[in-house]
Amino acid sequence: MGAAADRSERSLVTCDDITRMYQQNESRFSRGGGNTVTAIEDISLSIDTAEVVGIAGPSGSGKSTLMHILAALDTPTSGTIEFGGTDIAALSDRERTKFRMETVGLVFQRFYLLQSLSARGNVALPLVERGVSRRERRQRAETMLERVGLDDRVDHRPRSLSGGEQQRVAVARALVTDPALIVADEPTGELDTETGKRVLDALIETTEDRAVVIASHDRRALDRTDRVIELLDGGRRE
Repeated sequence: MGAAADRSERSLVTCDDITRMYQQNESRFSRGGGNTVTAIEDISLSIDTAEVVGIAGPSGSGKSTLMHILAALDTPTSGTIEFGGTDIAALSDRERTKFRMETVGLVFQRFYLLQSLSARGNVALPLVERGVSRRERRQRAETMLERVGLDDRVDHRPRSLSGGEQQRVAVARALVTDPALIVADEPTGELDTETGKRVLDALIETTEDRAVVIASHDRRALDRTDRVIELLDGGRRE
């Protein structure tokens, strides 16, 4: 009890018995009802600052649902998730959006870069919403791109970058707001071994003042984490 209580007190994120259910219509023409699908059920976990946690499991095990909840993109149907003492589920959609922008950095398997912007412009984009001056946006974006080894690609648009370079731009974009938590969903899924290693290096080398959660099928990525949480059929595999 003492050790569990101590861990809870120093945890950045704490989930207690979270369940997420969805209504799945039997057909798009049905007028109501439908089946209830449980994506995750009764999951409890905690994540500390300066920790890299892996989320593993087969397709359909609930990894993406759990990641969306950790990233404040979704809320559980039941159970609680607290982030630095803030009850995420109790926030309004607007409050949760603000919280996410200020606290969470997101990295996806698909890079979601704007083709019309340079690498610098893509990295600086989250700072626009925060009202950061143009000069500071430029400086911070270039610093982050240098940090992930792309200081010679700041003016390149995504179409002229390799897949690994685009993913490192996405990592720099996630880091530029200095978030407390990085949530990376299959960040190496479409990359070769060496490129995937560079992306993981960029993510993991940032954990001194933040936590990183990586969901992946890639055992090489999971081997880089401090510990792995295994999911199966929506629950934790013990």
